[in-house]
Amino acid sequence: MRRRSHPRDPRTDSSPKTPVATYKTRIKRDASIPRPHTLEISASPSLPLDRSLPFTRDEFEIALVCALRLEYDAVCLLFDTFWDERGDRFGRAPGDSNTYTTGRIGRYNVVLALLPNRGKVSAASAAASLQHSYRGLRLAILVGICGGVPFPAHPREKADNVESRSEILLGDVVVSQKVIQYDLGKRYPNAFLRRDTVEDNLSRPNTDIRSLLATLETEHGRERLEQGTTSYLTQLQDAARAKNRRTKYVFPGTSEDRLFDPSYRHKHHDPVGCICKDCEQGSDPVCEAALTITCADLQCDGSHLIDRQRLRMKAEQEANGDSQAQSPAIHIGQIASGDTVVKSGEDRDTLAKKMNVVAFEMEGAGVWDQLPCIIVKGVADYADCHKTHTWQDFAAATAASAMKALLDRYVRTDRVASPRM
Repeated sequence: MRRRSHPRDPRTDSSPKTPVATYKTRIKRDASIPRPHTLEISASPSLPLDRSLPFTRDEFEIALVCALRLEYDAVCLLFDTFWDERGDRFGRAPGDSNTYTTGRIGRYNVVLALLPNRGKVSAASAAASLQHSYRGLRLAILVGICGGVPFPAHPREKADNVESRSEILLGDVVVSQKVIQYDLGKRYPNAFLRRDTVEDNLSRPNTDIRSLLATLETEHGRERLEQGTTSYLTQLQDAARAKNRRTKYVFPGTSEDRLFDPSYRHKHHDPVGCICKDCEQGSDPVCEAALTITCADLQCDGSHLIDRQRLRMKAEQEANGDSQAQSPAIHIGQIASGDTVVKSGEDRDTLAKKMNVVAFEMEGAGVWDQLPCIIVKGVADYADCHKTHTWQDFAAATAASAMKALLDRYVRTDRVASPRM
């Protein structure tokens, strides 16, 4: 008969303990055991291992493109994670001269590119290289600043109805429905005629983007986008303060939002010995010094400022200490793109009426036909001769915030899982 074995009492058992070899201890004892080939990722207390780190460039779905350093800096403040804290992990394709910043914003792995120069040519070249290196991209967002049209046309509004017409204020954000190249055409002695044929016009967005924009144009969609933008703007400002950034992205205030009558020129109004004294019409020249001096230095007359209902409401909020005064509105419409900076209120309004655009910028036409693209830009000036740099940082911040809020609304597309060895 077999003797029944009894469990040992750990308190009285003095038999020698045989260590149980774990996988790690076996690896140390026997170097002949092969290890699977994986991407070497080392974790450290300062950089913990993130399980969502992509293994290849093809896993990136979203690209962000900025033309100015101030735009790039604002966008970086809204990254949730950077994948390149310890150096570049993903490289680039042969022939690609772009320098990339990689990380995660919300649910998406994103790649950010800063253009070496402004304008359509630089944007087109960078976008082509971006597409070559990151072949899995489904959406590119051009993020930055632009010149806004103060009273954009709207098909459901009468232009002469001052109480109901749309108003774009500084710091608001415009989102592209379509892009129009306003400087592509022929110059005649008496006029410039834009080329407006099917071959010359940029294509419309793909179905995914049109579907997204259609949702954002609803009252519900726009409200959620604006609420998200306001929330991320506060997050960006807090991040800038926490990092002790030189730029704090503060709201400049309604007193700095000044819109002059389009025909009122930015010039010396009490000229002594300069050609400004002969400037009476829109096409008359002014002295070079006036082009770089502020309205305060030139003593531009405040009686020529245009009163706006939305600005009055914001001023009341600001006076009451309501933080909603800095909350930007979102405007979805056509955007004019060209290599010429518009600094004329009269030309701005003429072009805006002719093309039905809400803003002017310089890079959209270059990116548009290279990648599935949406332009998201903060209004930094009114594209007139009185424009200043006062609002550029804040406008860059509102654009970056709107970009992140838009990504919250962008629907992820399922991918076929690739095996990871």
